Amino acid sequence: MTDVDGLNAGFARDLFEEYLENPEAVPSEWRRLFESGHSEIVATHPGLVRLEAAGNGHPAPSPAPAAAAAPAPAAPEAEPVSDELLGAVAAAMALVKAHRMHGHLAAHLDPLGSEPPGDPALEPERLIPKLTPELQARVPAAVLRMYVTGDTLADALPRLSATYTGTIAYEIEHIADHEKRVWLRQAIESGKYRTPLSSEEKKDLLARLSRVEAFEQYLRRAFLGQKQFSIEGLDVMVPMLDEAIGLAAENGAHEVVIGMAHRGRLNVLAHTLGLGYDSILREFEGERTIEAVVATDEGGTGDVKYHLGAAGTRSTPAGEITVTLAANPSHLEAVDPVVEGRARAEQTDRATRHGLHDPNVALPVLIHGDASFPGQGGVAETLNLSALEGYSTGGTLHLIANNQVGFTTDPSEGRSTRYSSDLAKGFDVPIIHVNADDPEAAMSVVRLALAFRRRFESDVVIDLVGYRRHGHNEQDEAAYTQPLMTAQIAEHPTVYEQFAQRLVEEGVVTQEEAEQLPAQVTADLKQAHEALKATFGAPHPPEGKIPFSSGDGVVTAVAAERLRELNEELLRVPDHFTPHPKLMGQLERRLKTIEEGGIDWGQAEALAFGSLLVEGIPIRLTGQDTERGTFSHRHAVLHDVQTGETFTPLQNLDDATSSFEIYNSPLSEYACLGFEYGYSVAAPEALVLWEAQFGDFVNGAQIVIDQFIVAGLAKWRETTRLTLLLPHGYEGNGPEHSSARLERFLQLAAQENIRVANPSTSGQHFHLIRRQALDAAGRPLVVMTPKGLLRLKQASSTLADLAEGSFQQVIDDPDAEHDDVTRLVFCSGKVYYDIAGHEARAGATEVAIARLEQLYPFPVDAYAKLIAGYPNLSEVVWAQEEPQNMGAWRTIRHRLEAPLKDAGIPLSYAGRPWRASPSEGYPTAHLREQDRIVRAALGTA
Repeated sequence: MTDVDGLNAGFARDLFEEYLENPEAVPSEWRRLFESGHSEIVATHPGLVRLEAAGNGHPAPSPAPAAAAAPAPAAPEAEPVSDELLGAVAAAMALVKAHRMHGHLAAHLDPLGSEPPGDPALEPERLIPKLTPELQARVPAAVLRMYVTGDTLADALPRLSATYTGTIAYEIEHIADHEKRVWLRQAIESGKYRTPLSSEEKKDLLARLSRVEAFEQYLRRAFLGQKQFSIEGLDVMVPMLDEAIGLAAENGAHEVVIGMAHRGRLNVLAHTLGLGYDSILREFEGERTIEAVVATDEGGTGDVKYHLGAAGTRSTPAGEITVTLAANPSHLEAVDPVVEGRARAEQTDRATRHGLHDPNVALPVLIHGDASFPGQGGVAETLNLSALEGYSTGGTLHLIANNQVGFTTDPSEGRSTRYSSDLAKGFDVPIIHVNADDPEAAMSVVRLALAFRRRFESDVVIDLVGYRRHGHNEQDEAAYTQPLMTAQIAEHPTVYEQFAQRLVEEGVVTQEEAEQLPAQVTADLKQAHEALKATFGAPHPPEGKIPFSSGDGVVTAVAAERLRELNEELLRVPDHFTPHPKLMGQLERRLKTIEEGGIDWGQAEALAFGSLLVEGIPIRLTGQDTERGTFSHRHAVLHDVQTGETFTPLQNLDDATSSFEIYNSPLSEYACLGFEYGYSVAAPEALVLWEAQFGDFVNGAQIVIDQFIVAGLAKWRETTRLTLLLPHGYEGNGPEHSSARLERFLQLAAQENIRVANPSTSGQHFHLIRRQALDAAGRPLVVMTPKGLLRLKQASSTLADLAEGSFQQVIDDPDAEHDDVTRLVFCSGKVYYDIAGHEARAGATEVAIARLEQLYPFPVDAYAKLIAGYPNLSEVVWAQEEPQNMGAWRTIRHRLEAPLKDAGIPLSYAGRPWRASPSEGYPTAHLREQDRIVRAALGTA
């Protein structure tokens, strides 16, 4: 019997759905399988009737003549079409439409029993004409295009009403895509994904709910007053995650990546990821005794227990699957784009040149808060990534953990919409609301959501409407601000109690069995707790130290002949591809500069990327206008002027063995940078770069910088080699396009958590990029990239610089007569050329100008060695373009002074005075200030 294995079953079902719509739309080999009559996929599908009618792909045999056919009974006489019946059909169609559009307004979604508002359009007798029971019985259901069963409207309406106004509600009619709407209507109304659970499945669900509830209750009793952010009131969320993981594995996924805030996180760690009870209990004991925890070798400071990430392996009927819970800060929803990036990295085959993307490989699951989903802008930014080529993950399962309150803020105070999920409507996402006290309904909506994702590779939102049994945390008194709700919850039975009572009444379990389940969980927890206490004071094995590195030992030079080959390949385009002639004229000058010198920034960067690709290092470069480059210097993607087609030379190198991904990002920073952080965490072997249009735009992603990029290592032992390219430099373009806020990164730099560089030549940029990719100790890199230097002749490099050099943390003055120098000007970046090229420079014969290329980690030894090379120094000046309260001055001053103190050499400052805004708004004022700074630095003012 020919069929497909379990891992490909989901893919095969999708193909079969397409076959049923259009047999010619699927590959011929699949058509043969479906039409062979030997496929389990076909045999178990409701559409089998269609194939049987076609004779399984062969002409149907002619029926044998009947020996003596009995006369057929006369068909009932159709009712004559009257104006009343026509009106009734029109009213019935409006009624069906009202249920699909507004049925959610009458659905019973609140476990606490609040009455839904309803809608007059859902009431048959308020329509014109009134749809009385008698008139309903005259309307044939077949003309109404419903998928519930019934011959007439009278038969079908109760089923339609139960579907749309029960404990599940659907919002799908806002979706613009007709195929999606029809698919959802059929799936919802047919009840395809609401199949009743068997007795064994009900017992299993009850057992899972017992573990969820007993776990929370034990923690509250054992650690009175400690924060656990209990899941109680939304207990069914854990079994829902189990269902999603199982379905993901069935559809071929190897990993599920979950992002969530603190509510219920400990329960998910224990019961979804399978983290041992002892690990979680140790975190609680750590708040009471230092013996329960151990510091890491590299001085990591750790994080609270409900922020920690973890990974586990789950066994499912379809095989094993990895489940990852991403570490996250208290900033709600900040982890959303990080999860998407991690999932995209898992879905990408970086051994292919284009980075082949298969969304079936990983499923992202985001658990949101009902207050944060509409309140945090990062949610909208993340949703906006969902359908973009460079960011899509083939559909995310969004689950809103709806407590019906945000900390102490009521919904009416926290959003301007009816539902917390309404934001998703703008992205054509189906929304399913479900009552958290109906566990079987909750499981069914997961099945529907994952089927929709499999079919359309689209996001789905499940709004799980529950409550919060205790305050925001266990130290909080909810009755101060929500007294009525709190009192109601106190009297409300838990979902486990309700479900257990129902199963007892159905005879599925006995009362004794229902009571024994949570008691056994409590016993397991108590045993684990006692075993943990016995280990206090015992030495812990080292966790392994992440190596520190300045990159000094990394070889970044590339053989000259290899660079020549790459240079030619990067200028190669396919036959019949017509790039812009003016652009190609500019690019072809690179054939000359590779031999004669004058290699500019764009060429050096392309050679760095190309050399890494042939060495097997995958690269992902995204950002604002990154394909071309804000300043038209990169042109990594060429456009055919006749057809509009694109060609990327870096994806077509002869010897490349890894992927080059490059995408223009949407005009946002928060979600985009979070996405790249997540991608880089999941792809540590890759060089992942994000570029801002202008450096100051990065402050739109400050949460990602503060909470993930600079603190991830100390909090979670999580680091990446994510690289930020931030255009920086004062060129008279005003306050907003001058500074990448270098001072903020230097303020956040500690314990070798990041690297910060401000290269002043294209060759330095070449070696810096290669060092970042090849250094075994990955760290985030922040690069102050130039604007005016991109094509400045003095900032260009030669082939020898790339083939023989390395990244220099400091660069001495190449023209200095060291014995004659009494004044050393130290600076960084573009301002060097302002000083070195100023008209007053020639007269300052006793002045040398040196450059600091790496600002963090500060090159202590290289700087001290440079200072020692000037035996007659009488003063050192730090010169910068930025105001005195910005730039590098305040964070590196102590480093600059260290080797000067013993020699009694003073250190002074030349730059803008303290300012609230980075720079002047007028070009003329900028030029005057730059001139003043340079003269002050040279001592000629």
